[in-house]
Amino acid sequence: MLTFKLYAADEWQRLIDLRGHWKFEIGDNMAWADPNFDDSKWQKIFVPSRWEDEGFPGYDGYAWYRKQFNLPAECKGKAIFLRLGRVDDVDEVYLNGKFVAFSGQFPPEYITDYTGERQYFIPTDYFNLSGSNVLAVRVFDEGMAGGIIEGKIGLYELTSYLTPDINLNGAWKFHTGDEMEWKEASYSDYLWQTIRVPSYWETQGYKGYNGFGWYRTKFSISGKYTNDKLILLLGKIDDVDEAYLNGHRIGKTGRIYDDPGRISIDDHYLEYRAYFIPEEYLRFGRENVLAVRVYDGFLHGGIYQGPIGIVEQQRYLAWQKEYGKSDEKKFRNLLDFLFPDRNN
Repeated sequence: MLTFKLYAADEWQRLIDLRGHWKFEIGDNMAWADPNFDDSKWQKIFVPSRWEDEGFPGYDGYAWYRKQFNLPAECKGKAIFLRLGRVDDVDEVYLNGKFVAFSGQFPPEYITDYTGERQYFIPTDYFNLSGSNVLAVRVFDEGMAGGIIEGKIGLYELTSYLTPDINLNGAWKFHTGDEMEWKEASYSDYLWQTIRVPSYWETQGYKGYNGFGWYRTKFSISGKYTNDKLILLLGKIDDVDEAYLNGHRIGKTGRIYDDPGRISIDDHYLEYRAYFIPEEYLRFGRENVLAVRVYDGFLHGGIYQGPIGIVEQQRYLAWQKEYGKSDEKKFRNLLDFLFPDRNN
């Protein structure tokens, strides 16, 4: 298993700089996530900065930011992340009205995440590639400094992203609960909810849900891969998982027990999932069923970041050699995390 907690500075390539003036309003109204909302009367404040330094001294509570931008055509097909720096204390992000990601937890069960560096993957089909895009950020500040306070704010390509040979991003079937028959290829998931992978399940109708969830998808694989050794990529999953191909378990991260009280939640949500696929488990030229059992113990949940798909072993090994074993890069990661403006 490859553990990769942060990204090195040279793995980020900026596509759009979002530092500068954003529209801003105190209060809380979910209509403000709508890209068609008229924010012409809102005030402008500079991002990143404490909102106390931008005309709102002493204010604690809810506020919204909005930013309009166009995405260059050459961004199509890239793995795009929003880097939002540090937000004090809690945030939710919406792009063109679609719930993208969040950090911390809003009241009444308030949990701050004011130290966390926001790096949010955005699905390509959330963007409007032929016109205007509207980014909306909901923020809650409990006290002292508030807002999008510091960091490298913008849309970035992650250059180390490993594009699979067989892409499994997109619509999967999803069901809360836990039944081991759901791993079987013959099981009918016709009535299950459709959910996007990768993305937190909280952003897709399961806000506040902690516990078991199962994902299922079907795919075909060409006979040209018959003599290749293949790796299943499942990106990052919050918190622990087991992956089954045509009913056979091919990998796991952490350990899942039927009794949730026995499940240990560590830093598994930071690990990239990469599982070797035994050839005898694949059905070449026919339909295959991939099922992923997930347990989330706290806050975020689900398959939340790619790459999602199947890659040839040699490509994976080359990628791992380049990006997975560099202590120097990990050290630079730590510096960038602690001092986000050091290279500005």
